[in-house]
Amino acid sequence: MLYLNLFLQGLAQGSIYALIAVGLTLVYGLLRILHVAHAGLFALGAYISVTVTNATGSFPLAVLAAVAITGLAGMAIYRLLYEPILDRPPFVALIASIGLFIAMEEAFRLAFGPYGLSYAVPPNMETITFGGLFLSRAQILLMVVAALLLGGLGLLTERTRTGVAWRATVTDPPMAQSFGIDIVRVRYLSFFIGSALAAVAGVMISLINNLVEPTMGSVPSYKALAIIVLGGLGSVKGTLVAALALGVIEAFGTIYLGNLLDRDAIAFAFLILVLMLRPHGLFGAR
Repeated sequence: MLYLNLFLQGLAQGSIYALIAVGLTLVYGLLRILHVAHAGLFALGAYISVTVTNATGSFPLAVLAAVAITGLAGMAIYRLLYEPILDRPPFVALIASIGLFIAMEEAFRLAFGPYGLSYAVPPNMETITFGGLFLSRAQILLMVVAALLLGGLGLLTERTRTGVAWRATVTDPPMAQSFGIDIVRVRYLSFFIGSALAAVAGVMISLINNLVEPTMGSVPSYKALAIIVLGGLGSVKGTLVAALALGVIEAFGTIYLGNLLDRDAIAFAFLILVLMLRPHGLFGAR
């Protein structure tokens, strides 16, 4: 039963990583940009959730606000930050993204204070016990929501005209444009979807920890970048597998390697080991 508990805890944590990293993969697939500021959007979604819930008492309203505002913020980042420098070398966009992420952390610190925020009345925090399994309602909600959202994204990319347009734009933007696909519209939509998923991840982690801090996006940003490399840059399938695998490895590692390495060190040790064996990632091309 211990192993099953650890596995479920790892899936819950991996679901957080997946929601964050998929947005990074969407952006990288379209623009070949490492969108580090994505972790700032993760924190923004968490802050909006806590603030709106405490102000109105309505958690569903807070989730809608977090998704809408963070999605629009992601589109604004593309328009104001990335679009003017798309013709520059990739490291220019990377430096700009890192700068924006640092600026967002400082903005959160100035706007909400350095010590973080919590829910006045934490929703869905009760622990459910079933046959020796221990999961909080927030963790169960997280896994259900992540499965629905990521499954819906999979259907969108595989079964709809929008998904065909996205895949064509990733494969060959000039050719896609010559067939009448509005690649700018596809980019805006990708930034909205990826940012909204990051917002959902922020909302879920705020429920689980009941704490939102200005620097809460720092460690997830490093891990999300590691995950998209591990999964194979640009591979959504690889990102999902890598995210869930990393969550499970962390959960088991904290039990069996906790005396030697902390949770984050275990994650990066796993990354290094896999990339030594498969430098192109789990699902990347050689």
